[in-house]
Amino acid sequence: MRQARHHLHRPAPEASRKLGFKSAGKAVATAANVPCVPGTKGDISTVDPKEIAAIGYPVLIKASAGGGGKGMRIVRTPDELKPQLEAAANEAKAAFGDGSVFIEKLLERPRHVEIQIIADKHGNVVAFPERDCTVQRRHQKLVEESPSPALTPEIRKEMQAAAIRLAKAANYSNVGTVEFLFQDGKFYFIEVNARLQVEHPVTELVAGVDLMELMIKVAAGEKLPFDQTRASEIRCHAIEHRINAEDPDNGFMPCPGRIESLELPGGAGVRVDTHVYAGYTIPSYYDSMIAKLIISAGDRPSALRRSLRALSELKVGGLKTTAGLHARVVAHPVFIGGDFDTHFIEKNNILVEKKPAHA
Repeated sequence: MRQARHHLHRPAPEASRKLGFKSAGKAVATAANVPCVPGTKGDISTVDPKEIAAIGYPVLIKASAGGGGKGMRIVRTPDELKPQLEAAANEAKAAFGDGSVFIEKLLERPRHVEIQIIADKHGNVVAFPERDCTVQRRHQKLVEESPSPALTPEIRKEMQAAAIRLAKAANYSNVGTVEFLFQDGKFYFIEVNARLQVEHPVTELVAGVDLMELMIKVAAGEKLPFDQTRASEIRCHAIEHRINAEDPDNGFMPCPGRIESLELPGGAGVRVDTHVYAGYTIPSYYDSMIAKLIISAGDRPSALRRSLRALSELKVGGLKTTAGLHARVVAHPVFIGGDFDTHFIEKNNILVEKKPAHA
């Protein structure tokens, strides 16, 4: 039993220390010749205005230990730097128990693209086709799709190779996600998530693998059963919609409460991962995500049409969800065209402003 517990673990502590903190991960990435966004060297408690000026405004303050937009601040002028640095550090401390922050150049029109990797304990690492997680709100993902409509096969191959170099440099094992920003044909490393993520079904469908099964097997010491050529295969187009119990037209206000009725979509290419049921009460204490709607089809236009149909068939009685918002995203001409960035929601008036009660 002791031996089994030893083998079935997350990545080794040394690898987690190298990549778990964003600033430490950037140091490993730089050494592995993986492109990074220009920024400060490591965590900072005070700033040298000359160093920030050399990076060039606007800049982005980020929490080393966190994610989800916590401890993140945009600074556009030197006068904003000190107060925003203090605010970011305080928020990071409250959210993660660690107030360390660092600063990067702000990319104004990026896409958020990530590479799923898996590494065994025998030195083998493979990287799967990318997931495009650009459609976000408050730095949190709403829609993920693969392959990305923005990447060429050449850039995809370069990004996969960079993710593999990073994993090998950190002596990484097990599953993980290497996240990048992509703008003007160039990609930049931002962080590694040393775990299986919410959006992993997208990769499973596109690559035709069971990531949970592979994760357990490599953690137990088995070798990866295939090479990079097999891992790079693209078998379909997949889109995941994170369905949350929130009112997107009222500032994404959480909507806890009892689910009075529930109708889930089905059919070919439609997968629903959920824990809820009619009569279930959604508490106010946890993440508001109640389901993942994962769509697959032979090409992107077919996946978009299938998404619209499935979203229209999803009925959650008794409270509001983000399903309608996802339908507006999928039907929007800019999203259909594939040329958008992380500000897609704000730029394209996807949210319907809630009217005052007296209107």
